[in-house]
Amino acid sequence: MIQSASGGLRGGALLRERPFRDPHHSASLPALVGGGIRPRPGEISLAHQGVLFLDELPEFNRAALEALRQPLETGRISIARAHGHVTFPARIQLIAAMNPCRCGYLAEPGRACGRAPRCAEEYQSKLSGPLLDRIDLHIDVPPVAASDLALPPPAEASADIAERVHAARARQTQRYAGLPADRRVRTNAEADGSLLDEIATPEEAGRTLLTSAAERLKLSARGYHRVLRVARTLADLDGAEVVGRRHIAEALSYRRGLAAGMG
Repeated sequence: MIQSASGGLRGGALLRERPFRDPHHSASLPALVGGGIRPRPGEISLAHQGVLFLDELPEFNRAALEALRQPLETGRISIARAHGHVTFPARIQLIAAMNPCRCGYLAEPGRACGRAPRCAEEYQSKLSGPLLDRIDLHIDVPPVAASDLALPPPAEASADIAERVHAARARQTQRYAGLPADRRVRTNAEADGSLLDEIATPEEAGRTLLTSAAERLKLSARGYHRVLRVARTLADLDGAEVVGRRHIAEALSYRRGLAAGMG
């Protein structure tokens, strides 16, 4: 239906694959969120139930980035125009990539520009705290040396990882199958409120760690609940019924800037 509204159906055929959208960083606000005299869905809605990949994240228009807040929180995006209001679905998996600074060589001795580390602070400050708070996993990827390219492939292949992910999704499907229609969710990412407390309350050691981290690192309420969701998924990947301390610790390590603070 979304593709039909945007004129994106090819030959009138239904799509059989989840969407993958990767707009250029020069994309305007209407291109991302949708709009027009007769509102049409933008890139965020066109990625519904799929992946929205934003490369060079700080290079996007600030207003366009801030428009991601609502869909990342609610799974939908509302557009207000003079002729009325339109709400498009936008349950997306956001994947973004960025350099640590404008030159990209911050972590490489002898190659960083003369303004380091201030240049990195200025570059990364283009992303607001509320937006970063809505991104669950923050992972620093170190530069790859030429010698690393000649190393043998990793011990765990992508196909093996896919099997673990499939098994974790199957556990979630079984977990939520018995919920009434008014509480129906499909994945941990959609669980909220009392349901999240029911499925993701950690064991005592994990609860103690999370409470201590929330106070010491000043986690927002949103960050606190997102840590619980990630920890529940990590437990599913382990095949564990209960969220353990190690799952809470790993989920905390993925919050922006918290790994160093945990010591």
